[in-house]
Amino acid sequence: MTALRRLGNALLAPAIAIVFAVVITALVILLIGENPSTALQVLVDFGDTPAQQTQAIVVILNRAIPLFLAGLAVSVAFRMGLFNIGVEGQYRMATVLAAGAGAAVSLPAPLHVVFIIVVAMLVGALWAGIVAVLKVTRGVSEVISSIMLNFIALGTASWLLTGPLRGSPEGAAIITTEDLPASGQIPGLNRVFDWIGLAQPRGELYGFLVVALLAGIVIAVLLKRTRFGFDLRATGLSPSAATASGVDARRMVIKAMLISGAVAGLIGLPDLMGKTHHFGTEFTAGLGFLGIAVALLGRNSPIGIALAALLFAFLDRAAVPLQFADIPASVVTIIQGTIVLAVVIANEIARQLTRRRAEGGAGQASPAAPEDPPAGPAGQPGSRIDTRQEAGA
Repeated sequence: MTALRRLGNALLAPAIAIVFAVVITALVILLIGENPSTALQVLVDFGDTPAQQTQAIVVILNRAIPLFLAGLAVSVAFRMGLFNIGVEGQYRMATVLAAGAGAAVSLPAPLHVVFIIVVAMLVGALWAGIVAVLKVTRGVSEVISSIMLNFIALGTASWLLTGPLRGSPEGAAIITTEDLPASGQIPGLNRVFDWIGLAQPRGELYGFLVVALLAGIVIAVLLKRTRFGFDLRATGLSPSAATASGVDARRMVIKAMLISGAVAGLIGLPDLMGKTHHFGTEFTAGLGFLGIAVALLGRNSPIGIALAALLFAFLDRAAVPLQFADIPASVVTIIQGTIVLAVVIANEIARQLTRRRAEGGAGQASPAAPEDPPAGPAGQPGSRIDTRQEAGA
């Protein structure tokens, strides 16, 4: 019963947010003179032929991979009580430098892929590390510093693309880096459709899906099953209590931001290594900001973030079909924005309801509680056990 109640509490806020977003969007569609049922039909229409249906699945999965990684990067900082708005700049810097480094070296296929991934993670971690160092040494808010570093990253990436790392000829309409060699590309996963008996899609399912799944598993284990994860969550809940129990809160800030930045460095690699094979002026932007919404909707849980990424990718896929049905593609943006707003409100409502239930249960149990705390270090405020109980609450 406790597990079911915990699951219900976790799903309450996202469910309220999605229902609220659907109602608001339906009202907006009615106001512009269109039929909401038509928009719903477009959203769920995956095509008439098996090939079209599998292609729609591929589009959703390919879009969900970077969104999942973006949400994962944001969630690591959230667990520490940090607001990493700099994911946008971190992945842009990581992608352009990984593209340049990957095109400049010649390595065997497996090593070349690993090299590009490591470069991207290192660049993302270093860019996020600037935010952490400013916070722990000068007390600079990570919100302000990460926003400013986003602008610096965008300008630096543009300079690198048009200068040292430029691979396209002069006068080209689209400026790009050099293409990655075949050894630095990750092959698609379309053979999976043959294994499960589905029609082959037109496009390729990104092979980076495997890397994203491994990243999600590693982060989930790190945060939930290790001492580091406990210290991270405990410091996020109460830095003073964690410091009193022997955890270096300043060092945890740096570690959390480095991990968040390393994961952010992976965001641009699915497109880079699976589709475009270069970084250019038309490279996908805005994934870092969408990652904040995905992390909020997924309640900072890797599984929840995966489901939220699939939802956002499902909505993104419908933008073009909606235009063919004479419904503005901005409807998708309205749905996503309403979800973000609703999930913040719903999270606060769910938090207050949970707190009231906990206070009611504590009030009923208080008469049976001992008058004096147990003697010894275990009963002292701020001890490791007290911190563990606070983090578990």
